[in-house]
Amino acid sequence: MSVVMTNSNNGNHKKAFRIFVGYDTREDIAYEVCRYSILKRSSIPVEVIPIKQPELRQNGYFWRERNKLESTEFSFTRFLTPFLAGYEGWAVFVDCDFLYLGDVKELFDYVDDKYAVMCVKHDYTPKESTKMDGVVQTVYPRKNWSSMVLYNCGHVKNKVLTPEKVNVESGAYLHRFMWLDDEEIGEVPFVWNFLVGHNNVGDQDIYYPKAIHYTSGGPWFEEWKDCEFGELWLKERDEYLTVKEKEIEEITRLNLN
Repeated sequence: MSVVMTNSNNGNHKKAFRIFVGYDTREDIAYEVCRYSILKRSSIPVEVIPIKQPELRQNGYFWRERNKLESTEFSFTRFLTPFLAGYEGWAVFVDCDFLYLGDVKELFDYVDDKYAVMCVKHDYTPKESTKMDGVVQTVYPRKNWSSMVLYNCGHVKNKVLTPEKVNVESGAYLHRFMWLDDEEIGEVPFVWNFLVGHNNVGDQDIYYPKAIHYTSGGPWFEEWKDCEFGELWLKERDEYLTVKEKEIEEITRLNLN
């Protein structure tokens, strides 16, 4: 399969669906592989946009101090997704530690304008006390609901998610979607946020993940190199690096001619 690593697969004849990915400087390769896996399998135009905290700070959109419970640089910046999307249309936020095995068109087909957000409603209590490269594993209600969210960015309730609000509200308020009523939170199947070490495939293909979430840590961390589904991520990484190298060689060739 030949893959061109652009932000939109099928030209500009249709407006691309926006996917905002949480970016952490410790997990650059995780972001790149997540992005690659999305673009590789998407049958619709997709724009993949990293949410980088330093850029948000430079632009005056994010200024809150980081606390010891924030395991990533995007623990709070994720909630700026509707703002960054101009409070218009639908957009997805997803953590960088995802590997997409399905076509995101199937995910977008679940969009329903009666909801302000849609997500996988996990009932999840982590077994580990630490995750990733040794950061503290926190436990709270609705954990991992905010790790993959379809935002109805134009919904009136989501317009409260301004930089001013995101910079002062508590983690509990934001991660539990407390600016919304329960009936404004729609649900998508768990296969689109399949938690490694928690969800099970079983013996039915319908439970096989469309998007694998290495929530406790992925094989880009030494401690998690042998995790479940780790071999799939490593294979995708190697393919991405091969494609990237070929693109660099082609750009170099063109520049020399």
